[in-house]
Amino acid sequence: MRILVTGGAGFIGSHLVSALVDRGHDVRVLDLLVPQVHGDAAPDRLPAGAERIQGDVSDAEAVRRALDGVEAVFHQAAEVGVGQSMYEIDRYVGANTFGTAVLLKALVERRDDIAKLVVASSMSIYGEGAYSCTSCDNGGREFVSPRARPAAQVRARRWEIGCPHCATGTLAPIPTPEAKPLFPTSVYAITKQDQEQLCLTVGGAYGIPTVALRYFNVYGDGQALSNPYTGVCAIFSSRLLNGQPPLIFEDGQQSRDFVHVSDIVQANLAALERDVNMPTGINIGTGVSTSVIEVAELLAEGLGEDPGVEIVGQYREGDVRHCFADISLARGVLGYEPTVSLKEGIPELLAWVREQSAADGTPQALAELTSRRLVW
Repeated sequence: MRILVTGGAGFIGSHLVSALVDRGHDVRVLDLLVPQVHGDAAPDRLPAGAERIQGDVSDAEAVRRALDGVEAVFHQAAEVGVGQSMYEIDRYVGANTFGTAVLLKALVERRDDIAKLVVASSMSIYGEGAYSCTSCDNGGREFVSPRARPAAQVRARRWEIGCPHCATGTLAPIPTPEAKPLFPTSVYAITKQDQEQLCLTVGGAYGIPTVALRYFNVYGDGQALSNPYTGVCAIFSSRLLNGQPPLIFEDGQQSRDFVHVSDIVQANLAALERDVNMPTGINIGTGVSTSVIEVAELLAEGLGEDPGVEIVGQYREGDVRHCFADISLARGVLGYEPTVSLKEGIPELLAWVREQSAADGTPQALAELTSRRLVW
Protein backbone atom coordinates (compact mmCIF):
# COMPACT_ATOMS: atom_id res chain seq x y z
CA MET A 1 0.00 0.00 0.00
CA ARG A 2 0.96 3.64 -0.32
CA ILE A 3 0.89 4.97 3.25
CA LEU A 4 1.22 8.44 4.75
CA VAL A 5 2.68 8.82 8.24
CA THR A 6 2.22 12.31 9.65
CA GLY A 7 4.90 13.10 12.21
CA GLY A 8 6.81 10.20 10.67
CA ALA A 9 10.26 11.63 11.44
CA GLY A 10 9.58 11.67 15.17
CA PHE A 11 10.38 9.09 17.83
CA ILE A 12 7.43 6.74 17.36
CA GLY A 13 6.82 7.73 13.76
CA SER A 14 10.31 6.81 12.57
CA HIS A 15 10.08 3.36 14.17
CA LEU A 16 6.70 2.85 12.50
CA VAL A 17 7.98 4.04 9.11
CA SER A 18 10.89 1.59 9.27
CA ALA A 19 8.55 -1.29 10.06
CA LEU A 20 6.19 -0.36 7.21
CA VAL A 21 9.04 -0.11 4.71
CA ASP A 22 10.34 -3.50 5.90
CA ARG A 23 6.90 -4.91 5.08
CA GLY A 24 7.14 -3.63 1.52
CA HIS A 25 4.83 -0.63 1.80
CA ASP A 26 5.42 2.60 -0.13
CA VAL A 27 5.71 5.13 2.70
CA ARG A 28 5.54 8.92 2.61
CA VAL A 29 6.36 11.07 5.66
CA LEU A 30 4.90 14.51 6.38
CA ASP A 31 6.75 16.19 9.25
CA LEU A 32 7.35 19.80 10.23
CA LEU A 33 10.68 18.87 11.89
CA VAL A 34 10.07 21.03 14.98
CA PRO A 35 13.47 22.15 16.38
CA GLN A 36 12.45 21.32 19.97
CA VAL A 37 12.22 17.67 18.91
CA HIS A 38 14.76 17.39 16.11
CA GLY A 39 17.31 20.08 16.94
CA ASP A 40 19.15 21.65 14.03
CA ALA A 41 19.99 18.38 12.30
CA ALA A 42 17.87 16.70 9.65
CA PRO A 43 16.42 13.37 10.83
CA ASP A 44 18.67 10.42 10.05
CA ARG A 45 16.49 7.62 11.40
CA LEU A 46 14.20 7.24 8.39
CA PRO A 47 14.92 4.40 5.97
CA ALA A 48 16.16 5.32 2.50
CA GLY A 49 12.96 4.02 0.90
CA ALA A 50 10.68 6.53 2.65
CA GLU A 51 9.62 9.67 0.79
CA ARG A 52 10.00 12.82 2.89
CA ILE A 53 7.94 15.99 2.79
CA GLN A 54 8.76 18.76 5.24
CA GLY A 55 5.48 20.45 5.98
CA ASP A 56 2.89 21.34 8.57
CA VAL A 57 -0.18 19.18 9.08
CA SER A 58 -2.04 22.47 9.61
CA ASP A 59 -1.17 23.53 6.05
CA ALA A 60 -4.04 22.35 3.82
CA GLU A 61 -1.97 22.44 0.64
CA ALA A 62 0.88 20.44 2.17
CA VAL A 63 -1.61 17.87 3.44
CA ARG A 64 -3.31 17.51 0.05
CA ARG A 65 0.06 17.03 -1.61
CA ALA A 66 1.08 14.44 0.97
CA LEU A 67 -2.19 12.51 0.49
CA ASP A 68 -1.79 12.17 -3.27
CA GLY A 69 -2.20 8.48 -4.15
CA VAL A 70 -2.32 7.42 -0.47
CA GLU A 71 -4.42 4.42 0.64
CA ALA A 72 -3.85 4.49 4.43
CA VAL A 73 -2.85 7.13 6.98
CA PHE A 74 -1.13 6.93 10.35
CA HIS A 75 -1.71 10.25 12.10
CA GLN A 76 1.20 10.54 14.54
CA ALA A 77 1.82 14.29 14.26
CA ALA A 78 1.33 16.18 17.52
CA GLU A 79 2.96 18.65 19.84
CA VAL A 80 3.83 16.66 22.98
CA GLY A 81 4.31 17.96 26.51
CA VAL A 82 1.87 18.19 29.42
CA GLY A 83 3.61 21.06 31.22
CA GLN A 84 4.44 23.14 28.17
CA SER A 85 0.90 22.81 26.83
CA MET A 86 -0.39 24.70 29.86
CA TYR A 87 1.26 27.93 28.70
CA GLU A 88 1.72 27.42 24.94
CA ILE A 89 -1.99 26.82 24.57
CA ASP A 90 -2.43 28.19 21.05
CA ARG A 91 0.52 26.16 19.76
CA TYR A 92 -0.86 22.86 21.08
CA VAL A 93 -4.45 23.49 20.01
CA GLY A 94 -3.28 24.70 16.61
CA ALA A 95 -1.04 21.72 15.88
CA ASN A 96 -3.08 18.97 17.48
CA THR A 97 -6.72 19.95 17.18
CA PHE A 98 -6.70 22.25 14.15
CA GLY A 99 -4.05 20.17 12.37
CA THR A 100 -6.22 17.07 12.75
CA ALA A 101 -9.21 18.99 11.39
CA VAL A 102 -7.20 20.02 8.32
CA LEU A 103 -6.11 16.43 7.74
CA LEU A 104 -9.64 15.10 8.12
CA LYS A 105 -11.10 17.63 5.70
CA ALA A 106 -8.59 16.50 3.08
CA LEU A 107 -9.29 12.83 3.83
CA VAL A 108 -13.02 13.34 3.37
CA GLU A 109 -12.35 14.74 -0.11
CA ARG A 110 -10.73 11.43 -1.09
CA ARG A 111 -12.56 9.10 1.28
CA ASP A 112 -13.21 6.46 -1.38
CA ASP A 113 -9.45 5.91 -1.71
CA ILE A 114 -8.67 5.55 2.03
CA ALA A 115 -8.74 2.01 3.41
CA LYS A 116 -7.64 2.84 6.97
CA LEU A 117 -6.93 5.77 9.30
CA VAL A 118 -4.97 5.03 12.48
CA VAL A 119 -4.61 7.91 14.94
CA ALA A 120 -2.24 8.17 17.90
CA SER A 121 -4.27 8.95 21.01
CA SER A 122 -2.96 9.04 24.58
CA MET A 123 -3.57 7.72 28.07
CA SER A 124 -3.49 11.36 29.19
CA ILE A 125 -7.12 11.74 28.10
CA TYR A 126 -8.20 9.66 31.12
CA GLY A 127 -6.75 12.09 33.65
CA GLU A 128 -6.52 9.91 36.72
CA GLY A 129 -6.66 6.18 36.09
CA ALA A 130 -9.22 3.76 37.52
CA TYR A 131 -9.21 2.94 41.23
CA SER A 132 -10.83 0.61 43.74
CA CYS A 133 -11.67 1.67 47.29
CA THR A 134 -9.99 -0.26 50.10
CA SER A 135 -12.96 0.26 52.43
CA CYS A 136 -16.23 0.30 50.49
CA ASP A 137 -17.92 -1.06 47.37
CA ASN A 138 -16.80 1.84 45.17
CA GLY A 139 -20.16 3.52 45.72
CA GLY A 140 -21.86 0.64 43.90
CA ARG A 141 -19.76 1.20 40.80
CA GLU A 142 -17.40 -1.15 39.01
CA PHE A 143 -14.51 1.19 39.75
CA VAL A 144 -13.90 4.72 40.98
CA SER A 145 -13.10 7.46 38.44
CA PRO A 146 -11.78 10.43 40.40
CA ARG A 147 -11.25 13.83 38.91
CA ALA A 148 -8.07 15.86 39.46
CA ARG A 149 -6.89 16.16 43.05
CA PRO A 150 -8.13 19.35 44.75
CA ALA A 151 -5.60 22.15 45.09
CA ALA A 152 -5.95 22.14 48.89
CA GLN A 153 -4.97 18.46 48.99
CA VAL A 154 -1.80 18.76 46.93
CA ARG A 155 -0.82 21.98 48.70
CA ALA A 156 -0.94 19.95 51.91
CA ARG A 157 1.34 17.38 50.20
CA ARG A 158 -1.25 14.63 50.56
CA TRP A 159 -0.54 12.90 47.28
CA GLU A 160 -2.80 9.83 47.31
CA ILE A 161 -6.48 10.04 46.44
CA GLY A 162 -9.25 9.42 48.97
CA CYS A 163 -12.53 7.72 48.17
CA PRO A 164 -15.27 10.20 47.18
CA HIS A 165 -17.96 7.72 48.23
CA CYS A 166 -17.06 6.62 51.76
CA ALA A 167 -14.69 9.52 52.56
CA THR A 168 -12.51 7.25 54.71
CA GLY A 169 -11.00 4.67 52.37
CA THR A 170 -7.87 5.09 50.30
CA LEU A 171 -8.10 4.38 46.59
CA ALA A 172 -5.86 1.66 45.15
CA PRO A 173 -5.01 1.94 41.44
CA ILE A 174 -6.34 -0.82 39.18
CA PRO A 175 -5.94 -1.34 35.41
CA THR A 176 -7.72 1.44 33.55
CA PRO A 177 -10.26 0.20 30.99
CA GLU A 178 -11.42 2.12 27.93
CA ALA A 179 -14.84 2.53 29.58
CA LYS A 180 -13.43 4.85 32.22
CA PRO A 181 -14.82 8.39 31.88
CA LEU A 182 -12.38 10.89 30.38
CA PHE A 183 -11.27 13.74 32.63
CA PRO A 184 -8.24 15.27 30.90
CA THR A 185 -6.16 17.51 33.18
CA SER A 186 -3.95 19.41 30.72
CA VAL A 187 -4.24 21.28 27.43
CA TYR A 188 -2.16 18.53 25.81
CA ALA A 189 -4.58 15.87 27.07
CA ILE A 190 -7.60 17.82 25.81
CA THR A 191 -6.05 18.10 22.35
CA LYS A 192 -5.31 14.37 22.27
CA GLN A 193 -8.94 13.72 23.15
CA ASP A 194 -9.84 16.07 20.30
CA GLN A 195 -7.62 14.12 17.90
CA GLU A 196 -9.14 10.80 18.89
CA GLN A 197 -12.77 11.88 18.82
CA LEU A 198 -12.47 13.94 15.66
CA CYS A 199 -10.97 11.00 13.80
CA LEU A 200 -13.48 8.46 15.12
CA THR A 201 -16.45 10.75 14.48
CA VAL A 202 -15.46 11.89 10.99
CA GLY A 203 -14.20 8.44 10.01
CA GLY A 204 -17.49 6.92 11.10
CA ALA A 205 -19.59 9.53 9.31
CA TYR A 206 -17.76 9.14 5.99
CA GLY A 207 -17.12 5.41 6.01
CA ILE A 208 -13.35 5.61 6.60
CA PRO A 209 -12.30 2.63 8.77
CA THR A 210 -10.64 4.31 11.76
CA VAL A 211 -8.69 3.06 14.79
CA ALA A 212 -7.50 5.21 17.71
CA LEU A 213 -4.68 3.82 19.83
CA ARG A 214 -4.31 5.23 23.33
CA TYR A 215 -0.58 5.07 23.96
CA PHE A 216 0.60 4.83 27.54
CA ASN A 217 4.14 5.99 28.48
CA VAL A 218 6.29 5.12 25.47
CA TYR A 219 10.07 4.76 25.73
CA GLY A 220 12.91 3.45 23.56
CA ASP A 221 15.82 4.51 21.41
CA GLY A 222 15.34 7.63 19.34
CA GLN A 223 13.53 9.80 21.87
CA ALA A 224 14.60 13.44 21.85
CA LEU A 225 16.95 13.49 24.84
CA SER A 226 17.38 17.28 24.72
CA ASN A 227 13.62 17.95 24.79
CA PRO A 228 12.64 18.55 28.44
CA TYR A 229 8.96 17.96 27.65
CA THR A 230 9.31 14.47 26.21
CA GLY A 231 8.90 11.12 28.03
CA VAL A 232 10.24 10.66 31.54
CA CYS A 233 12.77 7.98 30.51
CA ALA A 234 14.39 10.39 28.05
CA ILE A 235 14.33 13.32 30.49
CA PHE A 236 15.91 11.26 33.27
CA SER A 237 18.51 9.84 30.86
CA SER A 238 19.47 13.35 29.78
CA ARG A 239 19.95 14.41 33.40
CA LEU A 240 22.12 11.36 34.13
CA LEU A 241 24.24 11.88 31.00
CA ASN A 242 25.00 15.35 32.33
CA GLY A 243 25.90 14.06 35.78
CA GLN A 244 22.73 15.44 37.36
CA PRO A 245 20.11 13.67 39.47
CA PRO A 246 16.67 13.10 37.95
CA LEU A 247 14.14 15.61 39.29
CA ILE A 248 11.00 13.89 40.58
CA PHE A 249 7.80 15.70 41.48
CA GLU A 250 5.61 14.78 44.47
CA ASP A 251 7.18 11.85 46.36
CA GLY A 252 8.20 9.62 43.44
CA GLN A 253 5.60 6.96 44.17
CA GLN A 254 3.26 8.08 41.38
CA SER A 255 3.01 5.28 38.84
CA ARG A 256 2.69 4.82 35.11
CA ASP A 257 2.61 2.08 32.47
CA PHE A 258 5.87 2.13 30.47
CA VAL A 259 5.53 0.52 27.05
CA HIS A 260 8.40 -0.10 24.62
CA VAL A 261 8.20 1.59 21.24
CA SER A 262 8.40 -1.77 19.46
CA ASP A 263 5.11 -2.77 21.08
CA ILE A 264 3.54 0.51 19.96
CA VAL A 265 4.64 -0.34 16.41
CA GLN A 266 3.21 -3.85 16.79
CA ALA A 267 -0.19 -2.38 17.69
CA ASN A 268 -0.15 0.05 14.77
CA LEU A 269 0.66 -2.69 12.28
CA ALA A 270 -2.16 -4.83 13.66
CA ALA A 271 -4.56 -1.89 13.36
CA LEU A 272 -3.64 -1.59 9.68
CA GLU A 273 -3.67 -5.26 8.81
CA ARG A 274 -6.73 -6.42 10.74
CA ASP A 275 -10.35 -5.68 9.93
CA VAL A 276 -10.76 -3.28 12.84
CA ASN A 277 -13.03 -0.24 12.96
CA MET A 278 -13.67 0.53 16.62
CA PRO A 279 -15.91 3.34 17.93
CA THR A 280 -13.57 3.89 20.89
CA GLY A 281 -9.88 4.25 21.52
CA ILE A 282 -7.85 1.14 22.40
CA ASN A 283 -5.32 1.06 25.23
CA ILE A 284 -1.77 0.19 24.21
CA GLY A 285 0.42 -0.45 27.24
CA THR A 286 1.73 -3.39 29.24
CA GLY A 287 -0.78 -3.64 32.06
CA VAL A 288 2.10 -3.24 34.54
CA SER A 289 2.35 -0.32 36.98
CA THR A 290 5.81 1.09 37.80
CA SER A 291 6.64 4.00 40.09
CA VAL A 292 8.52 6.97 38.69
CA ILE A 293 11.27 6.64 41.29
CA GLU A 294 11.82 2.99 40.31
CA VAL A 295 12.35 4.06 36.70
CA ALA A 296 14.90 6.67 37.78
CA GLU A 297 16.78 4.07 39.80
CA LEU A 298 16.79 1.55 36.95
CA LEU A 299 18.22 4.16 34.57
CA ALA A 300 20.89 5.31 37.04
CA GLU A 301 21.95 1.75 37.79
CA GLY A 302 22.05 0.85 34.11
CA LEU A 303 24.21 3.85 33.21
CA GLY A 304 26.55 3.27 36.15
CA GLU A 305 25.77 6.71 37.47
CA ASP A 306 24.90 7.42 41.10
CA PRO A 307 23.95 11.07 41.51
CA GLY A 308 20.90 10.02 43.51
CA VAL A 309 17.48 11.43 42.76
CA GLU A 310 16.07 14.79 43.74
CA ILE A 311 12.57 14.57 45.14
CA VAL A 312 11.13 17.99 44.40
CA GLY A 313 8.14 17.48 46.69
CA GLN A 314 6.04 19.80 44.55
CA TYR A 315 2.98 19.39 42.37
CA ARG A 316 2.99 20.12 38.63
CA GLU A 317 -0.29 21.16 37.05
CA GLY A 318 -1.71 18.49 34.79
CA ASP A 319 -0.01 15.55 36.52
CA VAL A 320 -2.02 12.54 37.68
CA ARG A 321 -1.16 10.17 40.49
CA HIS A 322 -1.63 6.71 38.99
CA CYS A 323 -2.65 5.33 35.60
CA PHE A 324 -1.87 1.99 33.97
CA ALA A 325 -3.59 0.08 31.21
CA ASP A 326 -6.18 -2.62 31.00
CA ILE A 327 -5.12 -4.16 27.67
CA SER A 328 -7.93 -6.71 27.35
CA LEU A 329 -9.50 -4.92 24.38
CA ALA A 330 -6.19 -4.67 22.51
CA ARG A 331 -5.61 -8.38 23.06
CA GLY A 332 -9.04 -9.30 21.79
CA VAL A 333 -9.35 -6.92 18.86
CA LEU A 334 -5.76 -6.52 17.68
CA GLY A 335 -4.19 -9.75 18.90
CA TYR A 336 -1.81 -7.44 20.75
CA GLU A 337 0.56 -8.82 23.37
CA PRO A 338 3.38 -6.71 24.86
CA THR A 339 6.73 -8.38 24.22
CA VAL A 340 9.25 -6.13 26.02
CA SER A 341 9.19 -5.69 29.79
CA LEU A 342 10.64 -2.55 31.35
CA LYS A 343 13.59 -4.48 32.78
CA GLU A 344 14.33 -5.82 29.29
CA GLY A 345 13.72 -2.51 27.53
CA ILE A 346 15.80 -0.27 29.80
CA PRO A 347 19.16 -1.94 28.90
CA GLU A 348 18.32 -1.62 25.20
CA LEU A 349 17.44 2.05 25.68
CA LEU A 350 20.64 2.71 27.62
CA ALA A 351 22.84 1.02 25.01
CA TRP A 352 21.61 3.75 22.65
CA VAL A 353 21.72 6.53 25.27
CA ARG A 354 25.42 5.87 25.99
CA GLU A 355 26.25 6.81 22.40
CA GLN A 356 24.36 10.12 22.58
CA SER A 357 25.01 13.59 23.88
CA ALA A 358 22.19 15.65 25.32
CA ALA A 359 21.56 19.17 26.55
CA ASP A 360 19.92 19.20 29.98
CA GLY A 361 16.86 21.38 29.49
CA THR A 362 15.21 20.44 32.78
CA PRO A 363 16.26 23.56 34.76
CA GLN A 364 14.93 25.89 32.09
CA ALA A 365 11.68 23.96 31.76
CA LEU A 366 11.20 23.97 35.53
CA ALA A 367 11.86 27.71 35.65
CA GLU A 368 9.27 28.27 32.90
CA LEU A 369 6.64 26.30 34.76
CA THR A 370 7.46 27.87 38.13
CA SER A 371 7.32 31.42 36.75
CA ARG A 372 3.78 30.70 35.53
CA ARG A 373 2.74 29.14 38.86
CA LEU A 374 2.29 25.76 37.25
CA VAL A 375 4.58 24.11 39.80
CA TRP A 376 3.93 24.66 43.49
